[in-house]
Amino acid sequence: MFSYITLLATLTIFISTCTVRSCPPSDRAALLAFKAALHEPYLGIFNSWAGTDCCRNWYGVSCDMETKRVADINLRGESEDPIFQKAGRSGYMTGSISPSICKLKRLSSLTIADWKGISGPIPACITSLPFLRILDLIGNRLSGPIPEDIGRLHRLTVLNIADNLVTSRIPRSLTNLSSLMHLDLRNNRIWGSLPRDFGRLRMLSRALLSRNYIGGTIPDSISKIYRLADLDLSLNRLSGEIPASLGKMAVLATLNLDANNLSGNIPYSLFNSAIGNLNLSKNSFHGYLPDVFGPGSYFMVLDLSYNNFWGLIPKSLSQASFIGHLDLSHNRLCGRIPAGPPFDHLEASSFAYNACLCGKPLGACR
Repeated sequence: MFSYITLLATLTIFISTCTVRSCPPSDRAALLAFKAALHEPYLGIFNSWAGTDCCRNWYGVSCDMETKRVADINLRGESEDPIFQKAGRSGYMTGSISPSICKLKRLSSLTIADWKGISGPIPACITSLPFLRILDLIGNRLSGPIPEDIGRLHRLTVLNIADNLVTSRIPRSLTNLSSLMHLDLRNNRIWGSLPRDFGRLRMLSRALLSRNYIGGTIPDSISKIYRLADLDLSLNRLSGEIPASLGKMAVLATLNLDANNLSGNIPYSLFNSAIGNLNLSKNSFHGYLPDVFGPGSYFMVLDLSYNNFWGLIPKSLSQASFIGHLDLSHNRLCGRIPAGPPFDHLEASSFAYNACLCGKPLGACR
């Protein structure tokens, strides 16, 4: 009798241990339903999704060491994984993202990127995953809206849905993402205006929203994002003036506002700031270029082409610490091009199609 009880206890402990060490059946079922909605014809990456333990050797799936719940799904169609190298090609996958993914309640990271053919909407239920930190869906053909309740994901640090066909406004709730560090919405069909309280995203370091249909004005509240280093709003439909406060941001290094409908005068603060890559081309700025450059002006790129600037080229540009690439073409500038750096290393294309500029590297002044 004692031996039977001992054996029963041993079996119970063994079964419990096995249960803890494998993913729960509910997570496995959710993954298989997710797989069923996708078709990957070339690489066979889902061939490993077999057996009862989805925490063991399932391609792209990782589990929490303690709970054995699925924590990460990392499926990237452009990868250095041996599967891709052996096939000699990048990945291609069709189908859609099944809402069954939302049953993985401990999911921390979801990357389904660069598969080119995955379509359909982003499941709205994705906002019910309380532990989600990374949502990376770049490089597919996803359509429909950004989930309206995206702001519920208070742990989210990365939101990347670039290079898709997403069509919607930016949800108001997005500014509730207090942990967000990287926002990439480039190359979609997003319309409407930027939220006026965009500056609530205080942890943001990169905001990439180019190649959309975003209109309205640039919110002044952006200047409150003290960690922001890269702001790209190019190729949109923004109008109005640039807030002068952007030039007072401590770490903003790249500001791309090209190909919009911005107008008025450029704030002087942009020319003596931390910004080292400034692209304001293809807008409707006008007036004289301010003669305010100095030792605090350091530009790898300064592109002011395709605007309506007139008058002389500011002589103070020669006092800048460094200017690598300068483009003043396609304006209405006139007069002699100043001598010395940075002008002595620039090509004629930097000054082409103006009213009456002359001097090196253009023709001699008469």
